[in-house]
Amino acid sequence: MKTLGLVITDGVGFRNYILSDFLSEAQSHFDKIVIFSGLPKSSFDGFQTPNSYIEELEDFREKPTVWFFRKLKEVAHLQNHKKNNFGIQSNLKIHYPRTFSKRAIFTRLIFLWTYFFHSETWISLYYKLQRQSFKKNKTTHSYIDLLEIHKPDALFFTHQRPPYIAPLILAANVLKIKTITFIFSWDNLASKGRMSGDFDNYFVWSDLMKKELLEFYSRVKESQIQVVGTPQFESYVLEKYEVNKDAFYDKFNLDKSKRIICYSCADSSIGKNDEVHVRAVLSYINSQKELQLLVRTSPAEDGKRFKNLMSEFPDVRWNMPKWIQTRKAHSEMWSQRLPTEEDVIDLKSVLSFSDVNINMLSTMSLDFMIFGKPVINVAFGNLENGLYNDQKFLKYRHYKYVIDSSAVAIAKNELELHKYLKEALEHPEKRKENRQKILDFEIGKPILGTSKRIIEALKK
Repeated sequence: MKTLGLVITDGVGFRNYILSDFLSEAQSHFDKIVIFSGLPKSSFDGFQTPNSYIEELEDFREKPTVWFFRKLKEVAHLQNHKKNNFGIQSNLKIHYPRTFSKRAIFTRLIFLWTYFFHSETWISLYYKLQRQSFKKNKTTHSYIDLLEIHKPDALFFTHQRPPYIAPLILAANVLKIKTITFIFSWDNLASKGRMSGDFDNYFVWSDLMKKELLEFYSRVKESQIQVVGTPQFESYVLEKYEVNKDAFYDKFNLDKSKRIICYSCADSSIGKNDEVHVRAVLSYINSQKELQLLVRTSPAEDGKRFKNLMSEFPDVRWNMPKWIQTRKAHSEMWSQRLPTEEDVIDLKSVLSFSDVNINMLSTMSLDFMIFGKPVINVAFGNLENGLYNDQKFLKYRHYKYVIDSSAVAIAKNELELHKYLKEALEHPEKRKENRQKILDFEIGKPILGTSKRIIEALKK
């Protein structure tokens, strides 16, 4: 029986570890649980266990030298792994500066330098210099003081990438506290940038993710990695989030005589074709009067960009995720959106009672497949047709596994979307075996009991 430090960086971490069974499982295995939170302390009102404590983390703002060495490390990682990896090549292109501001000029120099000097040895040097740059920072020292007060035996980071956790990793290293991180999402290794730091142990979703971790982080040893599944979907199998079909239909004013097509939006940064996709779905529904459309917007935004679409099509039903913006000023504003239990029930209801899902290549594909529903991925945009080029994401390594599995249908235009909608509605079981195979491949472990499995791994 020991003390566990739990680092919650954002709203998704709150959903995965606070709105799941994780805390209740942890309280019977640890004397004390200290939650180091990137969210306001008040976010945890009503969710604490008798042996849990909340410490609110500072909004760490990088000074120029800290930023410079972090950027060196991250761009070098991308340069090191860009060969035969379209997603990483795309990230390099996206983040190359187009202006000539002072920071842009430094970024251009970083890109030029790391083009030649990007080996794992160089990346380790950049990381060392980054740590040196904030070692004497007051935030780092405040974290050392916090850890000395609570004396956790292990510090579990529920996300490996936010730059503002780097001082906390260093503080744990100074005090020789073991650090463990969970690889947050399915695309984080194959398509995204470098982790915020080095950890003693790594929890991953699946054997696939374990293989990717060893590939992209050559200094990590196999003995440091534990396959635990992911808590991202655990709320779907918990009795406390029971859903009621009649209540769902009434809440969203749905017609009980019609089948539901659900379109789930991407966030505004990449979901620029959402309106085009929605209009294409509606053109199909217009010829099939027994259908209705429910649109679920991204939890990362407020949905205001769809105001005109809502006015034009009053028969469309909208599910705006019940996530609360806890802070109006923060270096990472998206991270301060807090999910509610109501939204967990709403989402589970959408998954349970929709007949087919359409989304732009997101993890929502997995969510709907868990509930046995057919999924269509839409990507209408390319370099020739003037739309946002969302077809580029089809080349990303993490998503090619889904494409190759044939678990989902891929629609690159309206005609293909209509064809696959007809298939999904008339033959919903057609891709059932392929859906189960990709779920087993990506998630790796049973959804039920995920929190318990992570706690057992932490005890070790």
